[in-house]
Parts: sequence; structure tokens; C-alpha cells
Amino acid sequence: MVGVGRGYLHHQSGIMTAFALIDGNCFYCSCERVFNPSLKGKPLIVLSNNDGCAISRTDEAKAMGIAMGAPWFQIKHLESRGLVGLSANFPLYGDMSERMMRIIGRFAPVQEVYSIDECFLDLSGMTQDLTQYGQQIRHQVFRDSGIPTCVGIGPTKTLAKLANHMAKKQKQWNGVCDLTALTRQDLAQAMHSIKVTEVWGVGKKISRQLNELGIVTALDLARLNPETARRKFSILLGKTIQELRGTPRIAFETDMEPKKQIISSRSFGFPVTGMSQLAEAISAFTTIACRKLRQQGSMAGGISVFIRTSLFRPGRQYSASHLVYLNTPSSDTITHTQAALSALQKIFRPGFNYAKAGVMLLDIEDSQIIQQELFPVEPEHEKREKLMSMLDAINRQFGKDTLKIAATGLHPNDNWFMRQERKTQGYTTNWNELMVVRA
Repeated sequence: MVGVGRGYLHHQSGIMTAFALIDGNCFYCSCERVFNPSLKGKPLIVLSNNDGCAISRTDEAKAMGIAMGAPWFQIKHLESRGLVGLSANFPLYGDMSERMMRIIGRFAPVQEVYSIDECFLDLSGMTQDLTQYGQQIRHQVFRDSGIPTCVGIGPTKTLAKLANHMAKKQKQWNGVCDLTALTRQDLAQAMHSIKVTEVWGVGKKISRQLNELGIVTALDLARLNPETARRKFSILLGKTIQELRGTPRIAFETDMEPKKQIISSRSFGFPVTGMSQLAEAISAFTTIACRKLRQQGSMAGGISVFIRTSLFRPGRQYSASHLVYLNTPSSDTITHTQAALSALQKIFRPGFNYAKAGVMLLDIEDSQIIQQELFPVEPEHEKREKLMSMLDAINRQFGKDTLKIAATGLHPNDNWFMRQERKTQGYTTNWNELMVVRA
């Protein structure tokens, strides 16, 4: 195994490489605790769509034996022992994530937001004590957002991920684990204590195959020949091994690639039988997809609509989809909604209890390329672009769905919405639900 102790130099640039991974501890639950301090110290879980299963758990909930993904109906009885279950409040979590990422971004010139509660920082070249720097990051994030975090630091992104796991699971690190400060022997010992399943990019299937080869720990994997891993498994696993050995092979992605497909779908809170409700749902999903399309500066040439019943509910089963291509690519919500509703008309069948529906935007291309090289811009198209820009601007300023197309309906309690019986208020995302502080 290649040594990667303090002072490790990236052989190509001569600069010491150091990457940090910062993530929010049980993030969804932590967001809820920020606005309801009475939840601190209590076993708390956040439930998935339609209050299905646990997707975030506090340490107190884990101590009760609640597993990730545990169905709510199986653990609901634990409320009598103090368990608190809340419906997911994704607008709140998204807003808190943006706040947390802005704070973390101040600590390094290069930041990669990896997920809603995780981001990487490039700390290469810094000469100060990185453990102390990690503690500064934790302190600042907690002070300014209320979210507790852990920090993992390593000479590669994979080792930073591994260090973050150690910072979370091993109390001796006090929330910050800096693998660049370890000697070769100490690093090997640390990696020997981590199962290979905890290595970033190693899934359950590959881990089972690795176990059959006698590769059980992160250290075992680091000792595997990268070329052998490429031949037997994948190029990615070969890169992972090199990263475990201290050679950076996974680049920073500061600019996310535009998506080539955009999907917006949802399971309904209750069975939906009528065409009108399905039409409202499909219109709402199309609105969401088109907003994402415009955010990445793209246009789509087609939209696919699907509806289906649930295999887990009694009754007749039905599933269908239909694809509609536009005459010219567009990011216009109205144009795509009209196409989506025409597709729905073709596949809808009465007499079924529909459980899920959704849309998928296809043939996505950069809007500048389409307008400048493929199709001339028509006056009507320019008007629609301005209308969509104004729609987005109003909703950004005053909140999502402040202004929307009429096809999405005017009744927010229609049963095609998700079941969210335990959802907390929109503390930072809804003017009507702001927290009231009284002197």
C-alpha cells in the first residue's frame, strides 16, 4: 500500500492535496430540531413520501432499533415510548441545505455540492492545522444554521469520504477526522477497521463479490491491484483503489452537467380515479419538470407521460405511457403541459385506482444551441420566453407556486397530493407559516 501520511505530495503538481467532505448529521431530523428545540434528545425520524418509511433517524431513534427504511406502520407503536415521526418537509430541507452550503463555501475557493447534505472542499496547499480548520467549519455552520456536521479530510475524495465515516462513527475524532495527519502505519490500521462496504463507490453487489475474494476491509481493497480490479469489476473500482492509495483520480465537479432526462413523478396519498384529478397532477408535474429544464438553460423536444395502479393494492391493474414530440424544442410550461394532457387523454382508462403518475422530458439540448443554430426564434416564442422568465422570477421572490398555470388546479387538498399528516410548517419557505417570536 502506498503511504499517504502528512506531507503527501501530489506527484503531478508538487502541491499537497487535501480534500474535505462535510455533511450534516441526520440532516432532515436536524433541520426539524433547529425550529423545534423541544425535539432535541428525543428519538426522531423523518418519513418518506406519503409517510411510508424512515429516511432520517436521530441517534436516539437508532438506539430504539429503528432501521433505515423501516415502514412506519411497523414502528408506529413506538410512539408510546417517545418516538416522534414527522412527514418529510422537503422545501424546508432544501432551503436549509442552501444556507449550509453557502456557509461552507466560504472556507475554500473550490466547492462541490455532492448532495443535499454533503459537499467537498479543496483544501490543497493549506499549511495550517486541518483538524482545527475542520472544527472552525463545524462551529461556523452550527452557529449560523443550527445544523451539526462532521468533517472528513484526506488526500483524495475517496479517503475524505472514508474519514467522514470515521468522524461520524468513532467518537475519538470529535467530529473531525484528518487522515493526512496520520502515519502510514496508523492510516493502514484505520483502514483495516473499516468494512469494504463503507468505501465510496462500492455497492452491495460488488462488496459481496469482493468478500468472496477475501477482500473484507478498506485496507484489503487498497492492496488489490488496480488493473485486476478494472478487468474483473470496472474502471471506477480501479480508480477507487488508486484513491485509497492516495492518488487523486476522481475530479471535482464544480459545474454539474445538464441532465439529458428530467423526471417528475409522485405516488398519490390516496387512490385517484378521475381524469380531472390526473390532469391536475400531470400538469403540476410538468410545471416542476419545465422549471428544472429552464434552470439548466435547456429545451426539450418531447415529453412522456405515464400512469399506473399499485401492485400492492387489491383490484384490477393497469399501466400505460405515451410519448409526444413537439414540433420545435421548448422549455415553455404551457406548451409541454398541452402535450402532456394530450398524452394523458390517450392512455387514461376509467374504472382504475391510480396510485402513481409522472412525466419525463426527453431530447434535451442546450437552449442557446437550439435557438442560434437549429431553429429561428419566432415572435410568439420570444413572448413565451419572457412569460416563463417572469413566472420564474415571481415564484423565486414570493415562493413556489405563487403564480402557476390554471391546469394544475386550485384545490391544494385534492387527494392526488402526497399524504403528509405529520408535516411541520414552512418556517423559511412560506410567508404564511413563518415562526412567530414573542417577547
